[in-house]
Amino acid sequence: MMTLRNGLGRNRPQVAFVSTYPPTECGLATFTQDVLQAVERHGWDGVVVSADHESRFEHSDPRVVYQLRREEESDYIEAARLLNRSDVRVVSLQHEYGIFGGEMGAHVLRFLEHLRVPVATTLHTVVPRPSEPMRAILQAIVRASDAVVVMAGTAVRLLETVYNAPTHHVYVIPHGAPEPLPISPQEAKARIGMSGRMVVSTFGLVSRGKGIEDVIRALPAVVEQFPNLVYMVLGETHPKVRAKEGEAYREFLMDEAERLGVQEHVVFENRYLTLDDIRLYLRATDIYITPYLNPDQITSGTLAYAIAAGCVVISTPYLYAREVLADGGGMLAQFQNPASIADAMLQLLSDPVLMRYHRLVAQRKAAGLSWHKVGQAYARLFERIGREVALPYGVVQPAVASYLESQRAG
Repeated sequence: MMTLRNGLGRNRPQVAFVSTYPPTECGLATFTQDVLQAVERHGWDGVVVSADHESRFEHSDPRVVYQLRREEESDYIEAARLLNRSDVRVVSLQHEYGIFGGEMGAHVLRFLEHLRVPVATTLHTVVPRPSEPMRAILQAIVRASDAVVVMAGTAVRLLETVYNAPTHHVYVIPHGAPEPLPISPQEAKARIGMSGRMVVSTFGLVSRGKGIEDVIRALPAVVEQFPNLVYMVLGETHPKVRAKEGEAYREFLMDEAERLGVQEHVVFENRYLTLDDIRLYLRATDIYITPYLNPDQITSGTLAYAIAAGCVVISTPYLYAREVLADGGGMLAQFQNPASIADAMLQLLSDPVLMRYHRLVAQRKAAGLSWHKVGQAYARLFERIGREVALPYGVVQPAVASYLESQRAG
């Protein structure tokens, strides 16, 4: 585990991803695996320093060369030194609050403090109203990175105005998504037993904050006019949620559907979805809904997947959805407002011309979201910063040093 595979792909440059990674079940882990595979198709070899572990285990993927135990600060230093001694040309750090140890994930700064390989950091969360520790840590990460990737232009403005961070090295690369399944929607519906039904869906790990109850509460008004409609809640309960409260949230959703008399119009697919599953369900979907409750959400992999599949979308107006749907592809509904969601569904279902317009816009956007395009963009970025001269061993990034010094002084 401690020895990096020097010489892997001798004629190809190496990039090391620092992130959660399968078999961890979370969107970030899936995203990392997808980006790794995408850049490997564009001339790079990928290795992984996997994060968010309580303890180490024998990993089945030989790409995983080190495992970070979340609260073991020494692991972050050791991982950086391991990469410094390797043939890795670039590090791709995937930053999300909650996966690294220390206050608000501050242990990742120890990793950057000792790393001398050029680093491109992808920011999965840029909070518009951060706490001071969140602001200071993200500012230090941005200043210490050779390049920063965000998935929406809104994030660039937030880095400038809220975090007082430099943005000359910030790049917008959209969240990637797989190609649509090459079958007709009718065939896809037949495969999942929904022939002749109007399919509305939401997929992903189920947890509170997703707003699924608001869609269920919108259904009575919709199924009264469209009795062939079915709402599919696709995916298992988030493992961390299940460990704390079991299936309490899903049971609440099922009870709510029964209370409202729409239980025959709600289907729960309670299992972890493979990529093939997701592509099939999205191909069968007429309207995809992200009813999320967090207005500050700056990215959504499920929304990107739905747009890439050509689905018409209804979404609450969190930051990413507002940007992605600003010029069509779907409609926005108000937060925690079942009546607003029902109104959006009824507008679309009652107006085939409007539905077709938004579907055509989604299909036009889909090409730019393909993993081929996204992998190409990351590969070009890695090539650009990989040409930079690495820091001499032991040199501390000034931005990280400044933050760490302020913590010691405090």
